[in-house]
Amino acid sequence: MEFRDSPQEAAFRQEVRDFIRRELPRELTGRKSDWGLWAGGEAFFARGQDAVVAWRRKLGTKGWVAPAWPKEYGGAGLSVMEQFIFNEEMALARAPLVGGIGVGWAGPTIILFSTEEQKREHLEPILKGETVWCQGFSEPEAGSDLASLKTRAVRDGDDYLITGQKTWASGAHAADWMILLARTDPDAPKHKGISFFLVDMTSPGISVRPLVNMLGSHEFNEVFFENVRVPRKNLLGEENKGWYVAGATLAFERSGVAHAVRHQLIVEQLMDYAREQRPGGQSILERDPQVRLELADRYLETQVLRMMSYMVVSIQSRGQVPNIEASIAKLYVSELDQRIAATGMRLLGLYGQLDRDSNWAPLSGRVCRMHMHATASTIGGGTSEIQRNIIAIRGLGLPRG
Repeated sequence: MEFRDSPQEAAFRQEVRDFIRRELPRELTGRKSDWGLWAGGEAFFARGQDAVVAWRRKLGTKGWVAPAWPKEYGGAGLSVMEQFIFNEEMALARAPLVGGIGVGWAGPTIILFSTEEQKREHLEPILKGETVWCQGFSEPEAGSDLASLKTRAVRDGDDYLITGQKTWASGAHAADWMILLARTDPDAPKHKGISFFLVDMTSPGISVRPLVNMLGSHEFNEVFFENVRVPRKNLLGEENKGWYVAGATLAFERSGVAHAVRHQLIVEQLMDYAREQRPGGQSILERDPQVRLELADRYLETQVLRMMSYMVVSIQSRGQVPNIEASIAKLYVSELDQRIAATGMRLLGLYGQLDRDSNWAPLSGRVCRMHMHATASTIGGGTSEIQRNIIAIRGLGLPRG
């Protein structure tokens, strides 16, 4: 693992820093955003906001809306390490990435598996922000065991009729298109009878029901399909080979450096608060050595997470797949979410229960919101139990239960 930038990488890092400093609209710095959502989440549904549109346009001039995409499809063709540097600098500046699922998952999968007609139809609107995408994978009884999904797609002439239900569909209420997995051969082994579809969310028979979390935030949705007619041309890849397409989709994950940087910035703000608050003339850090030790632990843990992200990108840059390492990093960041939130609540005491609507809420109520948001960290994106199983079986060679 090489910690120092090569001369070429150092020049690119400086180019990204200069661009952000010169072009990022002040209202998109993310300094007032919820810690649990990070700045990029705000931009995801806000495509109508002038600042987001302007920022996307500026990124587009550099090919940085989708920097890892090949240049022939509108990206910048960045190397793995350049993509890492780009994400790291964007996170340090709290600059929002734009594009969401369209840029991060749907677009790369279309590039790999689609026909030329599908590329022409979808890639340019994704880059321009003209279409928002969501993901229809998880179901009420098929989350961690995704291959057990029951949504059916039945051939009917030149179409498929899709019936079933998806859940935890982030942004489905604002999406134009969905990448969807459905079972096309119910008699095949469960991994081999699944197909991958591109679904127009305006199709008759689709209904979206909001799932509002305890933050009062509407991000997730249930999506119901009642004989939804999807043209055969919207099948991505081969029929019954969708599991392998989905595997590629799920592999389009970044190294996680943005999470590491975000957590470091959160802990630094908690440390600043503990220094600045001086009840009785002493700062909290001076008065309570336990708080000082706990904040030191959290800060060191953010640096451990950053080292994990360096490890993952180093493996990727050698052309290898960081399977076990990615699970280790996912497990660690999920549980670190909860430890940092718990430290923030202890630091603020009863004031930590105040949300951003209260004039008395320290740090604009972000500790309260992070605490509630972090509750689900060990579930979303693969539960901690699943990650431990992967690490145990594939990494340590332990027998299955």
